[in-house]
Amino acid sequence: MSNPSLSLTFHGAARTVTGSCMQFTLGSRSVLVDCGLFQGSRTLETLNNRPFAFDPKDIAAVILTHAHIDHSGLLPKLVADGFRGKIWCTRPTSDLLEYMLADCGRIQEADVARRNRRRDRAGETPFVPAYTERDALAAWKMCSPVALEEWFEPETGFRARLWNAGHILGAASAELETGGVRILCSGDIGPDNKAFQLDPAGPSGFDHIICEGTYGDREREPITLEGRRRLLESEVVAALTRGGNLVIPTFALERTQELLLDLAFLLRAGRIPDVPVFIDSPLASRTTSVFARHAADLEDTGGINIFADPAFHFTEDVAQSMRLNSMSGVIILAASGMCEGGRIRHHLVNNLHRREATVLFVGFQAEGSLGRVILEGAKTVRISGTDVRVRAQIRRIDCYSAHADKNELLDWIEERSPIHGSLFLDHGEITGLEGLRRELQRRNPQLSVRLPEIGETYRLEAGQPAKRSKIGTVELQAAVGRDWQNEYAEFATDLKDRLRTITNEQQRQKAIREMRAVLDSYAQYRDQRKQ
Repeated sequence: MSNPSLSLTFHGAARTVTGSCMQFTLGSRSVLVDCGLFQGSRTLETLNNRPFAFDPKDIAAVILTHAHIDHSGLLPKLVADGFRGKIWCTRPTSDLLEYMLADCGRIQEADVARRNRRRDRAGETPFVPAYTERDALAAWKMCSPVALEEWFEPETGFRARLWNAGHILGAASAELETGGVRILCSGDIGPDNKAFQLDPAGPSGFDHIICEGTYGDREREPITLEGRRRLLESEVVAALTRGGNLVIPTFALERTQELLLDLAFLLRAGRIPDVPVFIDSPLASRTTSVFARHAADLEDTGGINIFADPAFHFTEDVAQSMRLNSMSGVIILAASGMCEGGRIRHHLVNNLHRREATVLFVGFQAEGSLGRVILEGAKTVRISGTDVRVRAQIRRIDCYSAHADKNELLDWIEERSPIHGSLFLDHGEITGLEGLRRELQRRNPQLSVRLPEIGETYRLEAGQPAKRSKIGTVELQAAVGRDWQNEYAEFATDLKDRLRTITNEQQRQKAIREMRAVLDSYAQYRDQRKQ
């Protein structure tokens, strides 16, 4: 009787940067690496409510690379739907998940309640959250922490160990050996000179590697910690000189703490005005406490408690958050980093229309996200059913990324070589992945490089290129990128301005009638197709 073959299925983060989830199956046994939430357009987010493409009861274990929600955020749904195995991860990741998952559950419950209350949804089928806060805490209790570089057995026939990925606190790459095949899943790889974290580590010589490609087509200028602080100093001084608030959409985990590290240094050196810094994110407060708990593992703090600076004010309740509406000339850090949820949306509504205000982006903005729409120059955006003019200064600093750029990814892959089978590039938009693939194959034309799609399955063998055994799911692939709701929001917010440019009232009404006629023609065409 022949031995069962090993297969790999991509359930997310294929040609997109969210929803990381890989299923490794050997015979009847399956292990997941990551189980992340989809974030971005409303269409992409609907994937979070779909049934899993597998039966959660059939999953023996999950190996989690790190606590970011795009890698961990569907664990509560997995547990609620029947998963009963262990979630293997580092101790810092487990500590962070207690707060990250619970917060995500609360946000989903609140977001669904708010969307269901909207007047334009009256009479429609109510939305339901993918999971609740209670589900989230149940998932966290299933974590099984392991030390870096120590072998463990997540399931019979599988052995694994974790390596520092240099991305965020507790982040790891996952090495997996099963069925005579040696595999490495990069997780998210951190850049050189990353604050707090040591450089990525790991062994070499694998049959197959799955590597992220978030910044696969981008090269950043090498920058030191001091160089980064000079850039932040310049932006802060310019923003406060304009007299308005400086609003920074930021991820509660790692990005917030890095910003506080630099702001504390600049404040103590007298290089920026001594103004209040409000961290308007209860989750950021809680994750910061985890950083303090693991302070001995952090670099660059100079042996001081940087989070206790008197200029820092952690807002906890909604009333404190609302009081920021009346303030001007302060710095506000709020989640989420891509502006898709959380308190940042409230601050954008309150500040985007103000010419004296500044919005500073310090992280990657996925295609279809509100942050990406603003960054790409939208004049008006739609936030929670409200049209908001964009008059504020929109700025960006790219050196706070927790992801390696193109050259750093190439270096990481080279250090893990030789690759005897295939290299998969995931967790990236198609332009970034294609840019990285072209450079890899220019350097090594013989290398088998795959850009998987959501739903694809590959058979993995030792020393042989991967063979695709199942094509992707067209419906799921169509959810990646901008959707019709992005286009509708952009069109709706622009429509009134366009109509105002028609000064003749009769011509304006004629334009409206003609647009209605176009929509009616599509409806007639659809009805004819049904006949």
